[in-house]
Amino acid sequence: MNGMADWMVSLHLLVLLGVANGTPIVAQKMLRDRFSTPLDGGLTLPDCEPLFGTAKTVRGVILSFVCTTGAAVLLNLHWSIGATMAGMSMLGDLFSSFVKRRLHLPPHAQAFGLDQIPEALLPLLAVKEKFELTSIDIAALVIAFVVLELVLSRILFRLKIRDRPY
Repeated sequence: MNGMADWMVSLHLLVLLGVANGTPIVAQKMLRDRFSTPLDGGLTLPDCEPLFGTAKTVRGVILSFVCTTGAAVLLNLHWSIGATMAGMSMLGDLFSSFVKRRLHLPPHAQAFGLDQIPEALLPLLAVKEKFELTSIDIAALVIAFVVLELVLSRILFRLKIRDRPY
């Protein structure tokens, strides 16, 4: 990537990552327990830990798809870009939860890097060719996402949207 158009593409991709990952948090705050069916159906694996845990819900995944797809359209991108970004972001988030459960970390435990990198890296890799992203572009966007998430987490905590800052 290079030039002003590429700066705008980077901004759009960061917005889509923010919508994909932020929608489930906002939905949980607004809807509380309504429509909060755990994505793993309560499945516990032989290690006595849930597959993902109760915080990963069908509601969160569906709303992430809907909102991120809508955001893509509003940004003048094809709806499939938003759907891809949401799907891969949710997959990265589920991977993180799966690993955290295998490490026997308690629900909502924070694992810096593991909580941010997969949910940014997977969607960016999925749209790499579409936007001609280089490895440097992807690394820079992942770092920007991590920094923005840390800053926004504190702001959302102060606004009482998040239960705890990262």
